[in-house]
Amino acid sequence: MPDEQPILKVRDLCTRFKTGRGIVTAVDGVSFELYSGETLGVVGESGCGKTVTNKSIIRLLPEHVTRYGEGSVVDYRGTNLLELKEHQMRAIRGNEIGMIFQEPMTALNPVFTIGWQIEEALQYHTDLSPSQRRTRAIEMLRLVEMPNPEKRIDEYPHQLSGGMRQRVVIAIALCCEPEILIADEPTTALDVTIQSQILRLMEGLKQKTGTAIILITHDLGVVAQACDRVIVMYAGQIVEMAPVRQLFHNPKHPYTKALLDSMPKPGRAGHQKRLPAIEGTVPSLFNLPKGCRFAERCGHRQNNCETALPDLIAIGNEPHSSKVRCFYPLGETA
Repeated sequence: MPDEQPILKVRDLCTRFKTGRGIVTAVDGVSFELYSGETLGVVGESGCGKTVTNKSIIRLLPEHVTRYGEGSVVDYRGTNLLELKEHQMRAIRGNEIGMIFQEPMTALNPVFTIGWQIEEALQYHTDLSPSQRRTRAIEMLRLVEMPNPEKRIDEYPHQLSGGMRQRVVIAIALCCEPEILIADEPTTALDVTIQSQILRLMEGLKQKTGTAIILITHDLGVVAQACDRVIVMYAGQIVEMAPVRQLFHNPKHPYTKALLDSMPKPGRAGHQKRLPAIEGTVPSLFNLPKGCRFAERCGHRQNNCETALPDLIAIGNEPHSSKVRCFYPLGETA
């Protein structure tokens, strides 16, 4: 991890929604840092708060039902993004902080050419002329390894394959050279060959531009391939944070260990009939347990796990040591 100040500091982020059943807290006390040139993975089961956390950073949640906690801070270069007016946020969103959305077919407008959609961001955030915007759009398509970009720029989303559409979404997110790129499941629904190409593309772009990447995924294989550090989320909270190698070789939270154990491994099929599963289900955000949110599914729980909520504590004294939300971290003295 570089010895420098983080480009983004999230502190005690709480995101709540007004619903017909009352207020629900989807993200509860999330804190982390992001450094220039690193890829930070965010993993966890569906509904754990990964996407809500990152949409909170760039304020893409519907304002009429969204509330942020009083102590919530999203510090980008000394400015709390949660306090900005919408017009101020629009100047940052898509310009200094870009986002790759989960499903490229719904992220792209079917009635406009891909060239128009890339140029739209340039028109809003730059002073380039129409001809310069078109030239820049072709350059971006070439940068993301789109075949025959001069022809593709005038085509519509439905004329492109899934991998091509994902490249277009990446080109839109990167055309203004953002400091931070948030990638929400960028390889979902792509075959493994295209998935590998997209990950290599993102890594190459990061090396060229120094962009910091937040990679949201449920695929631990993608995390192992692409990330420097990893955040593991469960029921709206961070339960573990660690450098990627440390997380895979020495997980501290029982939930992280269970996720890793459930991954298919080479040679396993001949020796084991089925993959291990995590018993039980994620608790409802409307009815959270009093203690640890993973306690009911945890084989290591003790009595106090069901009555008290553990804090996220550091394991070790190194600047970027693992952090774990557990009274009894694996391999540690209680």
